[in-house]
Amino acid sequence: MDGLNPAGFAPQRLARLARHLENYVVRGEVPGVAARLTRRGVTGFDFSAGLRDPEAGDPMRADTLVQIASMTKPIVAAAAMTLYEEGAFDLNTPIARFAPAFREVRVCAAEQAAEPGDEPALEALAGPITFRHLFTHTSGLGYGWGNDAFDRALRALQERMKAAGTPVTNETLLDALPALPFAFQPGTRWRYGLSIDVLGALLERITAQPLDVILRQRVFEPLGMNDTGFWVPIERHGRLAVVYGDYPPARSIRRLAEIQPPAERPVLLSGGGGLVSTLNDYARFATMLALGGAVDGARVLSPATVALFARNQMAAHLTMEGMTPEDPRHAGYGYSLGTRVLVDVAASGRAGNRGEFGWDGAFNTYFFVDPVEAMAAVLIVQRLPFGVFDLHNEFKILTYQALGAG
Repeated sequence: MDGLNPAGFAPQRLARLARHLENYVVRGEVPGVAARLTRRGVTGFDFSAGLRDPEAGDPMRADTLVQIASMTKPIVAAAAMTLYEEGAFDLNTPIARFAPAFREVRVCAAEQAAEPGDEPALEALAGPITFRHLFTHTSGLGYGWGNDAFDRALRALQERMKAAGTPVTNETLLDALPALPFAFQPGTRWRYGLSIDVLGALLERITAQPLDVILRQRVFEPLGMNDTGFWVPIERHGRLAVVYGDYPPARSIRRLAEIQPPAERPVLLSGGGGLVSTLNDYARFATMLALGGAVDGARVLSPATVALFARNQMAAHLTMEGMTPEDPRHAGYGYSLGTRVLVDVAASGRAGNRGEFGWDGAFNTYFFVDPVEAMAAVLIVQRLPFGVFDLHNEFKILTYQALGAG
C-alpha cells in the first residue's frame, strides 16, 4: 500500500503519535519518554524525547536503563514456559509437586471484615493450587495492599521477618507463605499479588539455579538482552533514568532519587517486579513474542507455546480488578501467562485484535503484543504513581490508527 513505511505504518500518522508522546514532556508530566513499534520483525517507529535525568541534562534514549517493575512478570512467565516445553510441568500441575507445604494451605471461608482483631474462619483447599493459578493471579495470594485476613497476615509476617533480621528470599517465600490464610479458593477470583514471585521461586527449585541465572540463560542471552538484570552496577548509573513523581500522593512532582535499583546483586530476586531493562532490550523480548517465539534466528519458545499467551487462561466468568473500582483499563480483558489478554475488543473500547496480550509496570512502563499483526509495542517512562494519566490507552489508540492507514 502506498504511503506506508516498511513495517506497514503511515509516517504522517506516526507523527501524530510522536507529537502526543512529546507533549507529555512539554507539559512536564514526564521528564522523558521512549517508545518502539515493530511489525513482522521490522521497526516501524523508534522515538525518544525528554531527559533521563533533568538535573544532568542527559537525554532519554533507547539504551537508558529503567526500572520495569511488574513488566518483569511476563519475562519470568516466558522463562517458566521454557521449562514447560521441557516437560517439567503443565498448567494444571499442582505446585505442591515442587513445594509440598502448599498442600496444607488454609483458605478464608468467606469475605472477612476489615477489623484487625478479626479471626478468619478457615477451610481446607477445595483443590490444589496449580501453575495456572500462579500464572493468572488466581491463587489466593495478594500483595498485602488491602486489609483482609491475608493482607494483614502478610504484613505481620514481613514485620516479624524484619524484626528478626530474616532476609526475604525466594526460598523463604516458599517456606513462609503456605502458613498464611489465603484470600480465596484457587481459581475462584483474580487478585494481583505474589503469584509470579512464587512462580520464580519454583523455577529456582525445579532447576536448582538462582533466578538471575535462569533468566540469563533462557531469555536474555538468546535475545541479546545484555542490559536487563536485577541490579545496576555503579559503572552503569550514567545510563539510569531518574524516577519522578507525586509520591507519596499529595506532594508536588519531584525527583525521587531515593527510588533506585540495587547496585549489586540483591538477596531477593523478585520474579514479580525486580528487573531493570532498556527499550532496546524489552523490544527484543516483545518482538520475539510477536513473531511466535523467535527473533533474528534466536528461538526462545515454540509458536504453539506463544499461542498460549494469546488465550484467556482463567475461568471465563472471572474479571480483573482495577487499581480502583472505577478503573476501566481491564475492560474486555482476561488473564493469561503473566499478562492480560484481550478477549472482547468491543468491551475494551479501543481498536485491537482478540488475543492481544501485554502488561505494565509501577513506573508507568507498558507493552503489548498483537499476534494477528505480528506487532509489538513498548513504552518507557519513569513516573509515579501508576495510572496518574491515561497514556497507556492513548498509546494503544495512536498505534492502531497509524497501522495500515496510508
